[in-house]
Amino acid sequence: MALYEHVFLARQDLSQQQVDALVEQYKGVIAANGGSVGRVENWGLKSLTYRVNKNRKAYYTLMDLNCPPAALNEMERQMGLSEDVLRFLTIKVEAHEEGPSAMMQKREERSERGSFGDRDRGDRGPRSFGDRDRGDRPPRSFGGDRDGGGDRGPRRPREGFEGGAE
Repeated sequence: MALYEHVFLARQDLSQQQVDALVEQYKGVIAANGGSVGRVENWGLKSLTYRVNKNRKAYYTLMDLNCPPAALNEMERQMGLSEDVLRFLTIKVEAHEEGPSAMMQKREERSERGSFGDRDRGDRGPRSFGDRDRGDRPPRSFGGDRDGGGDRGPRRPREGFEGGAE
């Protein structure tokens, strides 16, 4: 039997219990076709890079599979038919990783540091958009004189428009 890592994204409006029920359903499909499911990690509700079927967030779940290709094909077929599964990806691996995945390690590090981490801002305090160093450039002027003054010279009327040169 082959080893796989399988990640799927479930809709944001499901509850965590419904996501767990989906995992159990797909575990049953794998088991019924002669395979087994190892580690299952729920990565939680995360923001998507772009909208997928009108969803801005999704529940991410990782499953380590040890199954024949036919079992994997059946599970993927059922996921493709399910409205609750937005996307899925399966990768064949030589061996399953021991311990938590990289996503779970990152979550543990974040929880150890605190919710925002211990970022050293020096004596500046929290950073905002207005405190960027503009160097020796003069401040921008917004609005103001729109007659084309400045370094570009006077503005000429455009040809073919009302008030333009003919």
